[in-house]
Amino acid sequence: MNPLDEKINQHFSGLVVRKDLVKTVKGNAIVPTYVLEYLLGQYCATSDKDSIISGIETVKEILRKHYVHRSEAGLVKSIIREQTRHRVIDKISVSLNEKADTYEAEFSNLGINKVLVDADTIKRHPKLLVSGVWCIADLEYQFSEDKRFSPWIMNSLKPIQLSHFDAEQYIQARRQFSTDEWLDLLIQSIGFNPELFGKRSKLLQLIRLIPYCERNYNLIELGPKGTGKSHIYSEFSPHGILISGGEVSVPKLFVNNSTGRIGLVGYWDAVAFDEFAGKKKRADKALVDILKNYMANKTFSRGIETLGAEASMAFVGNTQHTLPYMLKHTNLFDDLPEQYYDSAFLDRLHFYVPGWEVDIIRGEMFSDGYGFVVDYLAEILRSFRNYDFSQKYKSYFELTKDISTRDRDGIQKTFSGLMKILFPHDEATPEEVEWVFRFAIEGRKRVKDQLMRIDSTYADVNFGYTNLATGEIKQVRTLEEEQYPQHFRSTGGEEDPAIGEEPVSLPQLTPVQVSVNRPKPQPGHLTFQENQRGVTFEKLFAAHLAGATEITVTDAYIRAFFQLRNWMEFVEMLAEIKPEEDELKVHLITSQDDFYIEKQLDVFEKIQATMEPVGIHFSWEFDDKAIIHARHISTNHGWKILLDRGLDIFQPYEMNDSFALANRKQQFRSCKAFEITYLRVEDGTGDG
Repeated sequence: MNPLDEKINQHFSGLVVRKDLVKTVKGNAIVPTYVLEYLLGQYCATSDKDSIISGIETVKEILRKHYVHRSEAGLVKSIIREQTRHRVIDKISVSLNEKADTYEAEFSNLGINKVLVDADTIKRHPKLLVSGVWCIADLEYQFSEDKRFSPWIMNSLKPIQLSHFDAEQYIQARRQFSTDEWLDLLIQSIGFNPELFGKRSKLLQLIRLIPYCERNYNLIELGPKGTGKSHIYSEFSPHGILISGGEVSVPKLFVNNSTGRIGLVGYWDAVAFDEFAGKKKRADKALVDILKNYMANKTFSRGIETLGAEASMAFVGNTQHTLPYMLKHTNLFDDLPEQYYDSAFLDRLHFYVPGWEVDIIRGEMFSDGYGFVVDYLAEILRSFRNYDFSQKYKSYFELTKDISTRDRDGIQKTFSGLMKILFPHDEATPEEVEWVFRFAIEGRKRVKDQLMRIDSTYADVNFGYTNLATGEIKQVRTLEEEQYPQHFRSTGGEEDPAIGEEPVSLPQLTPVQVSVNRPKPQPGHLTFQENQRGVTFEKLFAAHLAGATEITVTDAYIRAFFQLRNWMEFVEMLAEIKPEEDELKVHLITSQDDFYIEKQLDVFEKIQATMEPVGIHFSWEFDDKAIIHARHISTNHGWKILLDRGLDIFQPYEMNDSFALANRKQQFRSCKAFEITYLRVEDGTGDG
């Protein structure tokens, strides 16, 4: 185990499991993750290797004996008949038989129904009445000549959920982790390897948890296929339900007038609409109208009675076009069905998750580290629905006056949810509070920006805040606003900032245009946000390096494969901008790889041999002091470029897939957050 996994097991012993075990035990069982982790939590919540091996075998045996596969339903029925009693794991739903005044259960995979259930069980587990719940049940078979009675008898029923938890112990243990460690623990808990995600990307994953810890929270996520949008709502928690956007009716979601039975919003913490996008889809206009009222007021009216509920709403769907296409030609809500393409409905959304920033799920993204048993985390999040963290920012910041009440509510609910997830111990620093606060503002601003495109009656809003300690007023801009200002500003707005202001976008030129019509190099400072795209070495460096005959790069970390590849791409860029008749000396100062020095040297020698024929003379030196030096590029014609991350500006991508566009072209990769400063050195040495 790495140090984080050891720390996780130390402070949450018995409440965490190794996340790769789910795949190990799942086999062909079509069950949610929380069901499998419930079982793993019973037998594998340990770091002891032998106990894990033994526990895996136990869980596999339990699934083999008791999980009901539809294809084996006949065999299981026979086992129950012959053994008179047998325990099964199945999805069970219950309905009231008004004629007989009895509750009757239906077993989804086993294929039996009209199994009697006592009223006390229904009182303890009312969700059985509105949708299927995964349960462990003991069944008996007693044949009767009376056709009115079912031969199936249920002796016990237990929904697969955590029976108890200690929220105070959870909060106390949180104090033992730094913010970065806690972020990584949460990312591992939802099954991902945190090393492959930047800080912003981690927040984009965790934002999906807010509907579980915040009452009446309205979230939408639209983006490409395959980014895991629906997973959190279908497999993460027994308190959430995922339904197809076109398969829900007013009675099912809210209340059935004929029976008076409350729908899904009365029983579930989070109701998610899957496959929500699609222009050709049709939705019930009455459903949309009731949704609008519920999302705004937490109430709904059917008949003469007004009812309230606490369920949060999540809407997830796939977009058909790229981000720049939508910004130029339509808007970010363009893919929604006509009935939902309604400014009044969209204005009820508290946060728009930019799904185009979320990576398509790849095999190496899954974690083999330790994370919370998801059912435990689900219960913790549910308990936090009773707390309100929405005002925690007011000691440090104040929203600008022209932000409306509805915008303010959206920002505060997102902020509250993220603070519960990240800082349940209520010990965030002012800098951490600001980080979460800005993210919450951005998500609501994305909704409002698109509403102004759709409906001209919406006035422009200044999404900013005042730092109460300094009096400084700060503006918040979305990442797409920074990345595509020429499209974003098509609806009217302020001019793009000049170079040196923060933040700033790169010139929107193709590589060919850059080399043919390169802008004049200027001193200045650029700031790039995490997940920004369209960034290339050529756009960053070409203007300032062109014309140099000697370039020195100081970067301590050019040794891992992806770092060596970055270096090769940097030198390739130099080869493209260098006049064919000129020669260029490129010198690298870096640190030595203590374990793979032969491989590092081999790569450098190959690059050297490759570049010699095109007039680039590559040399290098190892300097242990380089590790403490600021990473920078200096030239012999008067420029020094300060790089806070060196050349390591790209997030992980499919480097081994020759047909992946991000592998071929830098502009299609997501960036890490980084800054770059261009300095003019008057003496012309580049050493300043």
